[in-house]
Formats: sequence, C-alpha cells, structure tokens
Amino acid sequence: MMYESILLFGVIFTAGYLFDTLTQSRSGLDLRHVRQVILFIALGIYFVLCWRKAGQTLPMKTWHMRLVNEQGQIPALGTLLLRYILLWPLPLLGALLIQLLSGYTGYASTDLLIVFTPFLNFIWTWFDKDQQFLHDRLSKTRLIDARPTRVTSAAT
Repeated sequence: MMYESILLFGVIFTAGYLFDTLTQSRSGLDLRHVRQVILFIALGIYFVLCWRKAGQTLPMKTWHMRLVNEQGQIPALGTLLLRYILLWPLPLLGALLIQLLSGYTGYASTDLLIVFTPFLNFIWTWFDKDQQFLHDRLSKTRLIDARPTRVTSAAT
C-alpha cells in the first residue's frame, strides 16, 4: 500500500493541479465536492487502466500479484469498475465512525485514527475461507501469485 500510495500521490497531484488550473481555484475548499469526485474518478481511471492492461499496477508487478477473474483471465471492464467501487465502502464507513467518535468524545486527536481506515478492507480476509478481500469476493475477482516460473535445464 505504501508503494502504491507513492504513485497515487502523482495521480492525485496531477488531477488536482489540472482541476485548480481549469477552475482557477485558490483554495482546496473551493468546489470541494466537485474536487473529491474528480479525484475519485482520476484514481479509478488509474486503477482500472492498469488492471485492464495487464491485471497489475506497478506495485502489484513488483510484489508479483495479478488480478484475475474466476477463469484466470483479466477481468472485463465492468467487473473492474465494480471492484474499484467496492473498494471504498469499508474505509469510508470507518472514516464516518471515527468522525462520529471524535464528535462524541470531543477529542480532536481521535481524528488521527483515520489513517487506519484503509486497512479495514483486510479484516474480511481473516474470515474468508480463501483469504480474499470482500470486494474481490463480490466482484468475482481474485489476486494470484504471478511469480515467474523457473525453468531448469537438464545438465548435460
């Protein structure tokens, strides 16, 4: 996730820069909700294009992971879009709960717990019989080991 976040910084920076340039925004709060939608779309384009091309983002290639459908092929575009959308509910629900907890306790420092919300997607894997993510289970995709096979030659 850390490696992916480094690349996503570039995607978000570029999309944000283009948005600010085209709308002449002077503050991150200007057109905040439109900005959030644009960034959501930009991230979606990054992931879906990478997954569609080879079933992998650059960090997934590094860690030898590939996204496939139930038949072992690169999933269809609609399936990839569904998977991307299904990535979001658990972390967003966690963020909402942290916001409510912060308001309830009155401690603004509780907001720091937001950094853990992306990891909520991992909780499902502890209970899934195949250790799949919930979004993979629902979109009928899975991550596989894509390490290259070693070919051994017979000694002559």
